Amino acid sequence: MPVPRAGDLDWRRILQRDFWLRDEQSLVVVALLIGALSGLAAAALVGMIDWIGQLIPAVEGEGHPPWWIVLVPAAGGLLIGPIVTMAAPETKGHGVPEVMLAVARNRGVIRARVAVLKAISAAITIGTGGSAGREGPIVQIGSAVGSASGTLLRRKPEMVRMLVACGAAGGIAASFNTPIAGVIFALEVILRDFTGRAFATVVIAAVTASVVSRGILGQAAFFDVPAHSVVSHWELLSYAALGVLGAVMARIFVVVLYRIEDAFEDLPFPGVLKPALGGLLLGGLAWLMPGVLGTGHETIELALHGELLLGGMLALAFAKILATSFTLGSGGSGGVFAPSLFMGAMLGGAFGATMNLLFPQLQAHPGAYALVGMGVVFTGATWAAMSGILFLFELTRDYGLILPMMIACVTSLLVARRMAPDTIYTRKLLRRGIDLDARSPVQLTDVLVEAVMTPNPETIRADTTLRTLLSQVDASHHSGFPVVDERGRAIGIITAAELIDGMAVGHDGPDLIIAQDVMRPFEPSVTPHETIAEAVEKMRVAGVRRLPVVEDGSEGRLLGILTNHDVVSTLARLRKESRP
Repeated sequence: MPVPRAGDLDWRRILQRDFWLRDEQSLVVVALLIGALSGLAAAALVGMIDWIGQLIPAVEGEGHPPWWIVLVPAAGGLLIGPIVTMAAPETKGHGVPEVMLAVARNRGVIRARVAVLKAISAAITIGTGGSAGREGPIVQIGSAVGSASGTLLRRKPEMVRMLVACGAAGGIAASFNTPIAGVIFALEVILRDFTGRAFATVVIAAVTASVVSRGILGQAAFFDVPAHSVVSHWELLSYAALGVLGAVMARIFVVVLYRIEDAFEDLPFPGVLKPALGGLLLGGLAWLMPGVLGTGHETIELALHGELLLGGMLALAFAKILATSFTLGSGGSGGVFAPSLFMGAMLGGAFGATMNLLFPQLQAHPGAYALVGMGVVFTGATWAAMSGILFLFELTRDYGLILPMMIACVTSLLVARRMAPDTIYTRKLLRRGIDLDARSPVQLTDVLVEAVMTPNPETIRADTTLRTLLSQVDASHHSGFPVVDERGRAIGIITAAELIDGMAVGHDGPDLIIAQDVMRPFEPSVTPHETIAEAVEKMRVAGVRRLPVVEDGSEGRLLGILTNHDVVSTLARLRKESRP
């Protein structure tokens, strides 16, 4: 039977159980599992929201006394008060900043019970008319699933972080039937890492979650949108102007939301009752404008079909800012994605109606502007332009406006970045003194072996004679040489000490002694995705100054060498670069 060579595909090894328990292979399996669980969680959240909405008759339905529309949101706030103040305070608000913090600073660790309590509190908030969306909750729920999976399986921190992103992507993909946008959102906002490894893992989770959710919730587009197209190339200037307005409205939303949150924090009022007070204020506003309740899905579709008046859309846009701020600022649980879509649709619809009055021959239907407006307000609030573009494309499946969407969202992003240094997500963390973008001293746990190691080192075959070995060493500037077998596996090291011992025993027969006879066998090794902290600890325990870097999940194929000099020089450089 021929012996497999280095690089050959060994099917027998692939079929073995321990192959799939190694880091790289198990990451695929765990991503599939997290995707499936996220898809189920998204379907469950949608079902819970619908069930609560059916359990409590329609908030703005006919046949109820006038105070009914005020009472129901307040009752919802009363129910969630104990959850967001005592059981799990991290379920308060829109949830995405907490996930960003866990990934950036807390090794990806999220308490497992957050998934359950966030689902309950969000379902009650949205089901009773709270002005919030379900994307924030499903991001937090899916991320908690990913974190719990990585923690239970005792994965390394960088893998736990990737699994958190898998959960976030799976949740969004399943909840809105948007797998592409779910992937980009998880990479752009949560993980903030676009490496190939992260992309592949997150895609697996998002696709799995979409398959699961489509089997339960169906495959229909989230919004029913008529076909739109660009009437004139001059119209792109109008869309760019809409991008500017969207950024301004997004900033107003961010400022109002956190000022109202501050006002609720300062109230001399029991914290457990503040969500009920927020619901009461929301109900009072809804008494005047019922369209601000809930996610506003039906009202958005009216704007997309051009069935709302200009003045009414402007009033709804600004009323939605107050409604969402009352809901989330008081401690309600829900996301800001759906409210930003609502505001954008109203702003875009009003802007489109105005442009049609001024330039009727050059402008598209107001519904087209309403569609683009959804993307620009979301982008202005989150700075996630790629996510905004892809979200709207997948939510509506309308490719006719992709160019205006790109122009408008990029304009919104540029203007928003000039207006303020934070997003609706990072502002919540900055208020707690946490700056995710601040440079900090580099720690050993922050750097992977693959960033430090010397790749493709000069090696010596195990059957090399001592005479040839001495010639090779004499011609090289290296002080240590890994010894590899015929399959490229690292089996030992030869340094000056081993050469001296070899010459002492082989001076009479340098062609009879081979490298394998004089080498010092390798004991510990590292993989490219272990941290420098782990590698340094292995060096310390073994009393060595260098380690072979071997391929993940392989039988020891040599990829590089890590020396203590590599560690010291690289960390010195990184620390220098991290200084302001």
